[in-house]
Amino acid sequence: MERQRKALLNLILHYEYGELPPVPRSVKAEILAAQPIEGVAGTEQEILLTMGPKGGVSTHLFLAKPEGEGTFPVLITGDLNWGRIKPEIVRAIVQRGYILAVFNREEIASDNNAHHGVYRAYPNYKGGRLAAWAWGYHRVIDYLLTLPSIDGKHIGVTGHSRGGKATLLAGATDTRIALTAPNNSGCGGAGCFRILDGKCEDITAILKNFPFWFSPHFQEFIGKIDHLPFDQHTAKALIAPRSLLTTEALGDHWANPQGTQITHSAAKEVFDFLGVGERIGIRFREGGHEHNLQDWTALLDFADIQFFGKKASSAFTTLIFPNAERGHTWERPAK
Repeated sequence: MERQRKALLNLILHYEYGELPPVPRSVKAEILAAQPIEGVAGTEQEILLTMGPKGGVSTHLFLAKPEGEGTFPVLITGDLNWGRIKPEIVRAIVQRGYILAVFNREEIASDNNAHHGVYRAYPNYKGGRLAAWAWGYHRVIDYLLTLPSIDGKHIGVTGHSRGGKATLLAGATDTRIALTAPNNSGCGGAGCFRILDGKCEDITAILKNFPFWFSPHFQEFIGKIDHLPFDQHTAKALIAPRSLLTTEALGDHWANPQGTQITHSAAKEVFDFLGVGERIGIRFREGGHEHNLQDWTALLDFADIQFFGKKASSAFTTLIFPNAERGHTWERPAK
Protein backbone atom coordinates (compact mmCIF):
# COMPACT_ATOMS: atom_id res chain seq x y z
CA MET A 1 0.00 0.00 0.00
CA GLU A 2 2.76 2.46 0.92
CA ARG A 3 4.64 1.60 -2.26
CA GLN A 4 1.60 2.54 -4.36
CA ARG A 5 1.11 5.74 -2.38
CA LYS A 6 4.72 6.74 -3.02
CA ALA A 7 4.42 5.98 -6.73
CA LEU A 8 1.29 8.15 -7.06
CA LEU A 9 2.86 10.96 -5.04
CA ASN A 10 5.95 10.93 -7.27
CA LEU A 11 3.65 11.08 -10.30
CA ILE A 12 1.75 14.20 -9.21
CA LEU A 13 4.91 15.93 -8.03
CA HIS A 14 6.68 15.27 -11.33
CA TYR A 15 3.89 16.27 -13.69
CA GLU A 16 1.89 18.83 -11.72
CA TYR A 17 3.56 20.52 -8.76
CA GLY A 18 7.29 19.84 -8.84
CA GLU A 19 9.36 18.57 -5.95
CA LEU A 20 9.29 20.28 -2.55
CA PRO A 21 12.42 22.14 -1.35
CA PRO A 22 14.93 20.31 0.89
CA VAL A 23 14.06 19.84 4.56
CA PRO A 24 16.20 22.25 6.65
CA ARG A 25 18.08 21.13 9.74
CA SER A 26 15.99 23.32 12.02
CA VAL A 27 13.47 26.14 12.26
CA LYS A 28 14.35 28.98 14.62
CA ALA A 29 11.81 31.25 16.28
CA GLU A 30 11.89 34.76 17.73
CA ILE A 31 8.86 36.01 19.67
CA LEU A 32 8.23 39.59 18.56
CA ALA A 33 5.10 40.48 20.54
CA ALA A 34 2.35 39.02 22.75
CA GLN A 35 -1.05 40.33 23.78
CA PRO A 36 -4.45 39.15 25.04
CA ILE A 37 -7.09 38.23 22.47
CA GLU A 38 -9.96 40.67 22.64
CA GLY A 39 -13.27 39.10 23.61
CA VAL A 40 -11.99 35.65 24.56
CA ALA A 41 -9.69 34.11 27.16
CA GLY A 42 -6.48 33.58 25.26
CA THR A 43 -3.18 35.05 24.11
CA GLU A 44 -1.84 35.94 20.68
CA GLN A 45 1.87 35.88 19.85
CA GLU A 46 3.67 37.27 16.81
CA ILE A 47 6.68 35.14 15.94
CA LEU A 48 9.37 35.32 13.26
CA LEU A 49 10.42 31.92 11.94
CA THR A 50 13.73 31.52 10.09
CA MET A 51 14.97 28.41 8.30
CA GLY A 52 17.09 27.12 5.46
CA PRO A 53 20.72 27.83 4.56
CA LYS A 54 22.04 30.76 6.61
CA GLY A 55 18.45 31.42 7.77
CA GLY A 56 17.65 32.52 4.24
CA VAL A 57 13.90 31.82 4.45
CA SER A 58 11.65 33.53 6.98
CA THR A 59 7.96 34.03 7.65
CA HIS A 60 5.86 35.79 10.25
CA LEU A 61 3.58 33.57 12.30
CA PHE A 62 0.67 34.57 14.52
CA LEU A 63 -0.39 32.09 17.20
CA ALA A 64 -3.74 32.49 18.97
CA LYS A 65 -3.88 30.16 21.99
CA PRO A 66 -6.65 29.48 24.51
CA GLU A 67 -5.97 29.98 28.20
CA GLY A 68 -5.17 26.89 30.21
CA GLU A 69 -2.63 24.18 30.70
CA GLY A 70 -2.18 21.02 28.69
CA THR A 71 -2.11 20.53 24.94
CA PHE A 72 -4.44 21.89 22.29
CA PRO A 73 -5.24 20.83 18.72
CA VAL A 74 -4.02 23.33 16.13
CA LEU A 75 -5.34 24.65 12.82
CA ILE A 76 -2.76 26.18 10.45
CA THR A 77 -3.31 28.47 7.48
CA GLY A 78 -0.76 30.18 5.26
CA ASP A 79 -3.05 33.00 4.14
CA LEU A 80 -1.61 35.84 6.24
CA ASN A 81 -0.59 37.56 3.00
CA TRP A 82 -4.29 38.30 2.42
CA GLY A 83 -4.63 39.99 5.79
CA ARG A 84 -5.27 39.01 9.38
CA ILE A 85 -7.99 36.48 10.13
CA LYS A 86 -11.19 38.27 11.14
CA PRO A 87 -11.56 38.62 14.94
CA GLU A 88 -14.86 36.73 15.06
CA ILE A 89 -13.18 33.74 13.38
CA VAL A 90 -10.20 33.86 15.76
CA ARG A 91 -12.59 33.97 18.73
CA ALA A 92 -14.62 31.03 17.40
CA ILE A 93 -11.47 28.92 17.02
CA VAL A 94 -10.03 29.77 20.43
CA GLN A 95 -13.38 29.35 22.19
CA ARG A 96 -13.61 25.87 20.69
CA GLY A 97 -10.31 25.00 22.35
CA TYR A 98 -8.07 25.13 19.29
CA ILE A 99 -4.84 27.01 18.62
CA LEU A 100 -4.82 29.03 15.40
CA ALA A 101 -1.51 29.39 13.56
CA VAL A 102 -1.41 31.87 10.66
CA PHE A 103 1.72 32.37 8.55
CA ASN A 104 2.56 34.28 5.37
CA ARG A 105 3.23 31.85 2.52
CA GLU A 106 4.31 34.70 0.23
CA GLU A 107 7.29 35.26 2.52
CA ILE A 108 8.22 31.62 1.84
CA ALA A 109 7.91 32.18 -1.93
CA SER A 110 6.44 35.24 -3.63
CA ASP A 111 3.37 34.82 -5.84
CA ASN A 112 5.29 35.64 -9.02
CA ASN A 113 8.53 34.71 -10.77
CA ALA A 114 10.71 36.67 -8.32
CA HIS A 115 13.85 34.93 -7.05
CA HIS A 116 12.82 35.19 -3.40
CA GLY A 117 12.53 33.04 -0.28
CA VAL A 118 13.19 29.36 -0.97
CA TYR A 119 14.31 30.16 -4.52
CA ARG A 120 17.09 32.38 -3.23
CA ALA A 121 18.01 30.03 -0.38
CA TYR A 122 18.05 26.97 -2.65
CA PRO A 123 19.23 28.26 -6.07
CA ASN A 124 18.87 24.84 -7.72
CA TYR A 125 15.27 24.39 -6.59
CA LYS A 126 12.87 24.08 -9.56
CA GLY A 127 9.50 23.25 -7.99
CA GLY A 128 6.44 25.45 -8.40
CA ARG A 129 5.06 27.93 -5.90
CA LEU A 130 2.38 25.53 -4.66
CA ALA A 131 5.09 23.05 -3.69
CA ALA A 132 7.10 25.80 -1.99
CA TRP A 133 4.05 26.97 -0.06
CA ALA A 134 3.24 23.38 0.99
CA TRP A 135 6.83 23.19 2.30
CA GLY A 136 6.05 26.32 4.33
CA TYR A 137 3.20 24.49 6.09
CA HIS A 138 5.62 21.69 6.94
CA ARG A 139 8.17 24.09 8.44
CA VAL A 140 5.51 25.71 10.62
CA ILE A 141 4.66 22.22 11.88
CA ASP A 142 8.35 21.64 12.63
CA TYR A 143 8.25 24.64 14.95
CA LEU A 144 4.87 23.94 16.51
CA LEU A 145 5.90 20.45 17.50
CA THR A 146 8.58 21.97 19.75
CA LEU A 147 5.89 23.71 21.84
CA PRO A 148 4.46 21.94 24.90
CA SER A 149 1.01 23.43 24.21
CA ILE A 150 0.61 21.66 20.84
CA ASP A 151 -1.23 18.35 20.52
CA GLY A 152 0.94 16.80 17.82
CA LYS A 153 -1.62 14.12 16.97
CA HIS A 154 -4.28 16.69 16.08
CA ILE A 155 -2.83 19.06 13.49
CA GLY A 156 -5.11 20.49 10.82
CA VAL A 157 -4.22 22.63 7.80
CA THR A 158 -6.46 24.85 5.73
CA GLY A 159 -6.24 27.59 3.15
CA HIS A 160 -8.36 29.47 0.64
CA SER A 161 -8.21 29.51 -3.18
CA ARG A 162 -4.53 29.25 -4.22
CA GLY A 163 -3.83 28.79 -0.52
CA GLY A 164 -6.24 25.84 -0.62
CA LYS A 165 -4.29 24.30 -3.50
CA ALA A 166 -1.14 24.50 -1.38
CA THR A 167 -3.06 23.08 1.59
CA LEU A 168 -4.10 19.98 -0.36
CA LEU A 169 -0.51 19.37 -1.42
CA ALA A 170 0.77 19.99 2.11
CA GLY A 171 -1.58 17.31 3.43
CA ALA A 172 -0.69 14.87 0.66
CA THR A 173 3.03 15.18 1.42
CA ASP A 174 3.19 15.21 5.23
CA THR A 175 1.67 12.45 7.33
CA ARG A 176 1.98 14.56 10.49
CA ILE A 177 -1.08 16.44 9.24
CA ALA A 178 -4.15 14.71 10.66
CA LEU A 179 -6.76 16.84 8.84
CA THR A 180 -6.46 18.62 5.49
CA ALA A 181 -9.13 21.17 4.56
CA PRO A 182 -8.80 23.14 1.30
CA ASN A 183 -11.44 25.85 0.80
CA ASN A 184 -12.67 26.88 -2.68
CA SER A 185 -9.42 25.56 -4.14
CA GLY A 186 -10.59 24.75 -7.67
CA CYS A 187 -8.20 23.94 -10.51
CA GLY A 188 -4.99 22.41 -9.19
CA GLY A 189 -6.72 21.94 -5.84
CA ALA A 190 -9.88 19.98 -5.05
CA GLY A 191 -11.44 20.55 -8.49
CA CYS A 192 -11.41 18.29 -11.53
CA PHE A 193 -9.30 18.77 -14.66
CA ARG A 194 -11.36 16.59 -16.98
CA ILE A 195 -14.92 17.49 -15.98
CA LEU A 196 -15.67 21.21 -15.89
CA ASP A 197 -18.76 22.94 -14.54
CA GLY A 198 -19.55 25.70 -17.05
CA LYS A 199 -17.27 28.74 -16.88
CA CYS A 200 -14.67 27.44 -14.49
CA GLU A 201 -10.89 27.61 -14.52
CA ASP A 202 -9.16 24.92 -16.56
CA ILE A 203 -5.54 23.97 -17.15
CA THR A 204 -5.19 26.37 -20.09
CA ALA A 205 -6.42 29.37 -18.10
CA ILE A 206 -4.44 28.62 -14.96
CA LEU A 207 -1.16 28.06 -16.81
CA LYS A 208 -1.65 31.22 -18.87
CA ASN A 209 -1.96 33.30 -15.69
CA PHE A 210 0.08 31.34 -13.13
CA PRO A 211 2.59 29.01 -14.81
CA PHE A 212 5.00 29.49 -11.89
CA TRP A 213 2.63 27.72 -9.50
CA PHE A 214 3.35 24.36 -11.13
CA SER A 215 6.01 22.01 -12.48
CA PRO A 216 7.24 22.93 -15.98
CA HIS A 217 6.00 19.50 -17.11
CA PHE A 218 2.38 20.54 -16.50
CA GLN A 219 2.46 22.65 -19.68
CA GLU A 220 2.68 19.42 -21.68
CA PHE A 221 -0.99 18.69 -20.98
CA ILE A 222 -2.56 21.88 -22.34
CA GLY A 223 -5.07 20.63 -24.90
CA LYS A 224 -4.16 17.05 -23.92
CA ILE A 225 -5.71 16.72 -20.49
CA ASP A 226 -6.79 13.14 -21.17
CA HIS A 227 -3.10 12.25 -21.33
CA LEU A 228 -2.55 13.41 -17.74
CA PRO A 229 -2.07 10.13 -15.80
CA PHE A 230 -4.21 11.25 -12.84
CA ASP A 231 -6.82 13.79 -11.77
CA GLN A 232 -7.21 15.57 -8.45
CA HIS A 233 -8.92 12.62 -6.78
CA THR A 234 -5.40 11.18 -6.70
CA ALA A 235 -4.10 14.04 -4.56
CA LYS A 236 -7.10 13.61 -2.26
CA ALA A 237 -6.59 9.85 -2.02
CA LEU A 238 -2.97 10.38 -0.94
CA ILE A 239 -4.30 11.85 2.31
CA ALA A 240 -6.05 8.61 3.32
CA PRO A 241 -6.26 7.14 5.90
CA ARG A 242 -5.95 10.59 7.49
CA SER A 243 -8.89 13.05 7.35
CA LEU A 244 -9.93 15.32 4.48
CA LEU A 245 -12.63 17.99 4.28
CA THR A 246 -13.32 20.13 1.22
CA THR A 247 -15.47 23.24 1.69
CA GLU A 248 -17.05 24.82 -1.37
CA ALA A 249 -19.27 27.75 -2.36
CA LEU A 250 -22.07 27.11 -4.84
CA GLY A 251 -21.69 30.59 -6.33
CA ASP A 252 -17.95 30.14 -6.90
CA HIS A 253 -18.25 28.73 -10.41
CA TRP A 254 -14.61 29.52 -11.26
CA ALA A 255 -13.56 26.94 -8.61
CA ASN A 256 -15.67 24.18 -10.24
CA PRO A 257 -17.78 23.03 -7.26
CA GLN A 258 -19.41 20.26 -9.30
CA GLY A 259 -16.00 18.99 -10.38
CA THR A 260 -14.94 19.05 -6.75
CA GLN A 261 -17.85 16.76 -5.87
CA ILE A 262 -16.73 14.40 -8.65
CA THR A 263 -13.15 14.13 -7.36
CA HIS A 264 -14.53 13.75 -3.83
CA SER A 265 -16.64 10.75 -4.88
CA ALA A 266 -13.70 9.15 -6.67
CA ALA A 267 -11.34 9.68 -3.72
CA LYS A 268 -13.94 8.27 -1.32
CA GLU A 269 -13.54 4.90 -3.05
CA VAL A 270 -10.00 4.81 -1.67
CA PHE A 271 -11.05 5.95 1.81
CA ASP A 272 -13.76 3.27 1.80
CA PHE A 273 -11.28 0.62 0.64
CA LEU A 274 -9.05 1.50 3.59
CA GLY A 275 -12.02 1.29 5.95
CA VAL A 276 -12.02 5.01 6.78
CA GLY A 277 -14.89 6.33 4.65
CA GLU A 278 -16.05 8.50 7.55
CA ARG A 279 -12.79 10.48 7.38
CA ILE A 280 -13.55 12.18 4.07
CA GLY A 281 -16.15 14.95 4.04
CA ILE A 282 -17.46 17.69 1.80
CA ARG A 283 -19.53 20.76 2.61
CA PHE A 284 -21.25 23.18 0.23
CA ARG A 285 -22.65 26.58 1.16
CA GLU A 286 -24.38 29.37 -0.68
CA GLY A 287 -22.30 32.38 -1.66
CA GLY A 288 -19.08 33.19 -3.42
CA HIS A 289 -15.31 33.03 -3.28
CA GLU A 290 -14.25 33.68 0.31
CA HIS A 291 -13.12 31.87 3.44
CA ASN A 292 -15.77 32.96 5.90
CA LEU A 293 -16.98 32.09 9.37
CA GLN A 294 -19.35 29.48 7.95
CA ASP A 295 -16.44 27.64 6.33
CA TRP A 296 -14.34 27.81 9.49
CA THR A 297 -17.25 26.60 11.62
CA ALA A 298 -17.69 23.61 9.31
CA LEU A 299 -13.98 22.88 9.70
CA LEU A 300 -14.20 23.09 13.50
CA ASP A 301 -17.23 20.78 13.54
CA PHE A 302 -15.47 18.26 11.29
CA ALA A 303 -12.27 18.49 13.34
CA ASP A 304 -14.25 17.82 16.55
CA ILE A 305 -15.65 14.68 14.93
CA GLN A 306 -12.35 13.45 13.55
CA PHE A 307 -10.12 14.37 16.48
CA PHE A 308 -12.39 13.74 19.46
CA GLY A 309 -15.24 11.56 18.24
CA LYS A 310 -17.89 14.18 18.90
CA LYS A 311 -21.30 13.64 17.38
CA ALA A 312 -21.87 15.33 14.03
CA SER A 313 -24.12 18.38 14.30
CA SER A 314 -24.61 18.36 10.53
CA ALA A 315 -23.84 16.09 7.60
CA PHE A 316 -20.56 16.10 5.70
CA THR A 317 -21.74 13.54 3.16
CA THR A 318 -24.41 15.53 1.30
CA LEU A 319 -23.79 15.73 -2.46
CA ILE A 320 -25.40 18.84 -3.93
CA PHE A 321 -25.23 17.73 -7.58
CA PRO A 322 -27.24 14.47 -7.70
CA ASN A 323 -27.17 14.34 -11.50
CA ALA A 324 -23.45 15.08 -11.85
CA GLU A 325 -21.44 12.76 -14.03
CA ARG A 326 -19.88 10.06 -11.89
CA GLY A 327 -16.44 10.77 -13.34
CA HIS A 328 -15.02 7.28 -12.79
CA THR A 329 -16.13 3.87 -14.00
CA TRP A 330 -14.06 1.85 -11.54
CA GLU A 331 -14.89 0.80 -7.99
CA ARG A 332 -12.69 -0.11 -5.07
CA PRO A 333 -11.60 -3.74 -5.15
CA ALA A 334 -13.26 -6.16 -2.79
CA LYS A 335 -11.12 -7.09 0.19
